[in-house]
Amino acid sequence: MAAVPSRTAAARIVNDVRRRGDAALRDWRRRLGDAPGPIEVTARELERGWDSTPADVRKAIRFAARNIRIVAERQRPRPFAVSPVRGVRIEQRVVAFNRVGCYVPAGRYPLPSSLLMTAVTARAAGVTEVIAVCPKPSAVVYAAALEAGVDRLFRVGGAQAIAAMAYGTRTIPRVDKIAGPGNAWVTAAKSLVSADCAIDMHAGPSEIAIYSNTGDPEWIAADLLAQAEHDPLARAIFVTTRPALAKAVRARVDRSFSVGRSSNVGRSSGVGRSFSSGINRTINVVPSRAAALALMNAIAPEHAVCDNAADARALTTAGTVFVGRWSAQASGDYATGSNHVLPTNGAARWRGGLSAADFVRVFTVQTLTRSGVRAIGPAAMALARAEGLVAHEASIALRVPR
Repeated sequence: MAAVPSRTAAARIVNDVRRRGDAALRDWRRRLGDAPGPIEVTARELERGWDSTPADVRKAIRFAARNIRIVAERQRPRPFAVSPVRGVRIEQRVVAFNRVGCYVPAGRYPLPSSLLMTAVTARAAGVTEVIAVCPKPSAVVYAAALEAGVDRLFRVGGAQAIAAMAYGTRTIPRVDKIAGPGNAWVTAAKSLVSADCAIDMHAGPSEIAIYSNTGDPEWIAADLLAQAEHDPLARAIFVTTRPALAKAVRARVDRSFSVGRSSNVGRSSGVGRSFSSGINRTINVVPSRAAALALMNAIAPEHAVCDNAADARALTTAGTVFVGRWSAQASGDYATGSNHVLPTNGAARWRGGLSAADFVRVFTVQTLTRSGVRAIGPAAMALARAEGLVAHEASIALRVPR
């Protein structure tokens, strides 16, 4: 199959798993190279994975999970009750999902950090049961699953894993919501199942946009390259008003990619001059700070990086923003506590990164007393009449003394 799926190709897998369940899951696992062996990872395997993970990595997993948990607990929406008028009580209730599924990528590298970002956040939100899927889970993924409190882990990935979680099979239970980043197959499958199962967002392939006039070219290049190594389709964009800095950054990136990586040239956004070569990247020289910030907001990148707090305040469409020379974007992929599951392909125009709020239902409970319906009745009936909805008006009028 092609590296970049069509919606039809992904739909073939999704529909097959939906129709044939575990039998289709086993077929697609074998054909697409998921890890061999039973679909479900045993508790003993998880424990052995923890034991075989180096002590410093176990310590790092615990440290990262702690920070993610601290941030996520603050993000959970709060219940409240308010009375807009006397006799009317509006209560906001916050109820966590019963079961969620976390997708853990492992196509190019094992990503225990993605498991922590999704599963720890779900637990902090109060989710009752957390399952996870991974095409090729390694010992460090097992260790992260234990630390995050994952209930069940399955050796399956790609569109087949998304379909299994969305519709359920004999082995993999149906979930209320699917979260986690993935490749183009995963993204396509999440889109296909989204009418039947909630998803977090279309997260992936990864992208970074850096606006800097004062940064170190070596450090800027390092940040661009760090995001590029996630996926051959990752996008790395640099924006500056300084031609000399643009050339210096380009030279360092080109030097690092002079051997081995295939070219897939990004396009200039048409603002100022563009220097482009290799690895889905674009380096833009723009005439002014205003033009740079406008371009950054138009891109609405997954990761935005800028020099100072004033620039950060002007960046209003980004999954997350890193400010200043010491704020290495890669640190946010692991241990700052902010979530690294972030909107891509411009989706930051309408949402931010994954949070505890993504794992709860927020709804209201409305209670009116006799005095309450008297207080709001005239206004509600007037609006119903204005809309021509006579039955609406009548249902309220029955409760309002004349």
